[in-house]
Amino acid sequence: MIFVRFVLPALIVLSGILLALIGHRESAYLVGALLVSAGVSVALLNFLYRVGVNGDKDRGREEAARDHYERTGQWPGE
Repeated sequence: MIFVRFVLPALIVLSGILLALIGHRESAYLVGALLVSAGVSVALLNFLYRVGVNGDKDRGREEAARDHYERTGQWPGE
């Protein structure tokens, strides 16, 4: 999981930077920029997925609290 979240995007970005630095053609710069943007996209997709998963956990806790309130008439933690 750590590989997909952190290592893979870093490797993609690093390969793009290295290609742009080593290659001295316009095509190398363009492909390097594409690889950097692809690596940033992978990192952003991982981040957005984690935010979505955390939202599901919050929703589940809220639903459990509402169920508890319906059973007991008291909000949990009060």
